[in-house]
Amino acid sequence: AIGRFRMKLNISFPATGCQKLIEVDDERKLRTFYEKRMATEVAADALGEEWKGYVVPISGGNDKQGFPMKQGVLTHGRVRLLLSKGHSCYRPRRTGERKRKSVRGCVVDANLSVLNLVIKQRTKKNKEEAAGYATLLAKRMKEAKEKHQEQIAKRRRLSSLRASTSKSESSQK
Repeated sequence: AIGRFRMKLNISFPATGCQKLIEVDDERKLRTFYEKRMATEVAADALGEEWKGYVVPISGGNDKQGFPMKQGVLTHGRVRLLLSKGHSCYRPRRTGERKRKSVRGCVVDANLSVLNLVIKQRTKKNKEEAAGYATLLAKRMKEAKEKHQEQIAKRRRLSSLRASTSKSESSQK
């Protein structure tokens, strides 16, 4: 391998909606992911102290040329498939349209530029950390609810204002 080895890991945490993009230069850290398929759950301990105790399923990725990984294609190379409506990696522009597209297999190897991971669970849960995430989630939900209530109140004020101005205009005529 000529040049420096590099892969980005896009790690998302759906419970809070957060995601983190980390760049890994060390191939030894990534060896745990090699030869694993998409949707396989992998322990993220090899990524460093920060990720100890996390279990991450592989949700996808793109190779160095930008071709996406496709679930069900059991190879680590690239294949050209005839894709239609309902397939991942393809969005038809017309009804009934099918197209032959290049996609990457669902097996992870070193030729990927980005690997998408999802934090599913922590094996050794830190109680404070779990409580912290729970409070963060509750806070976000509360903020969203308050914002929604404000929008409703604003709409009501505007509609009542419109109604009062239209009544005053009709009474003046």
